[in-house]
Amino acid sequence: MSTDIDNIPESDRIDGAPHPREAARLIGQDAAQADFLDAYTSDRLHHGWLITGPRGVGKATLAWRIARFLLATPADDGGMFAAPAPTSLDIPDDHPVARRIRVLSDPGLFLLRRPWDEKNKRLKSDITVDEVRKLKHFFAMSSAGGGRRVVIVDAADEMNTSAANALLKLLEEPPIGAVLMLISHQPSRLLPTIRSRCRELRLAPLSPSDLAQVMAELDETPSAEDTMRLGELAAGSAGDALRLRHLDGLAIYAALIDIFSAGREFDRPRALRLANSAVGKANAEKFELILRLFDLFLARLARHGAGFAPSTEAAPGEAACLARLSPGPDAARAWASLQQELSARAVHGRAVNLDPAALILDMVFRINDTAARQAA
Repeated sequence: MSTDIDNIPESDRIDGAPHPREAARLIGQDAAQADFLDAYTSDRLHHGWLITGPRGVGKATLAWRIARFLLATPADDGGMFAAPAPTSLDIPDDHPVARRIRVLSDPGLFLLRRPWDEKNKRLKSDITVDEVRKLKHFFAMSSAGGGRRVVIVDAADEMNTSAANALLKLLEEPPIGAVLMLISHQPSRLLPTIRSRCRELRLAPLSPSDLAQVMAELDETPSAEDTMRLGELAAGSAGDALRLRHLDGLAIYAALIDIFSAGREFDRPRALRLANSAVGKANAEKFELILRLFDLFLARLARHGAGFAPSTEAAPGEAACLARLSPGPDAARAWASLQQELSARAVHGRAVNLDPAALILDMVFRINDTAARQAA
């Protein structure tokens, strides 16, 4: 399968990091890799695999590692001179399959993802049934060469209903030699029949040491303190940690804490600066990050009041701010309710193109009102 990958943006590519298909290795997910390898070496290779876990923990990297491994490793014919069972998924970078996969030109691989909308010059919002129907042609063409055929669905959560039903038929009656790998950030959104026809590989959030190792390998060198704060805000997601670092997320979250650390009234000048920093098309990514950090701040407030205070401060003065605004269960319920309300408002605001500054300031006002009610 060939694709002009130089001109089409890829939704799963993170600035400052190699694309998952280019990653040299996968850090922190040894258990999931061992589970797949055990299934392979014990002749229990399932035709459908559901790779789940939070965003940014290596799901796509694992899928591409498995694809390289399957397409580069000849099937065991059972003869007395068969190669020894593999002990890892590693394939040399200079292997022909590895080179072809890097440029999406291996004939045994099909990548199912959101298509490019040529008219509007952007990726479509979901994976359409027309994209799934291309698999029929792929399997027909690739069957002539024999061997395995690998399909990566990235991400399965993005399939619309028609696409999901079309893929289900393939999972129910898979072609000979086909292995389908579905990457899913929210498997509960998938059809139960799709989940039941796949074997799950669940990836866990990265530990602080694994996250630090990933950052080091990408030539990111935050201080030990910043690494801990990135890990706290990213919840074990290397992808989120990189986005936070490149968009100055630690400074944004610190400003958010400062806004509500001034006492009964929020810091108005700082709130205005934060709101105005998200205005304009060039700041679209920053706007999304600010909304996410608001949501995270409210979640941490709710958890603190419920008795689950964070073990690490994600910004200077955060512990004192959380303790003042959310001292107990009543406050926890209020903050949890506000989190749901503001999350829904953020979704609506983006849908109707509400002014970013207005949306951010509205969130500040609502948080301040809730804090005043709790203080009273």
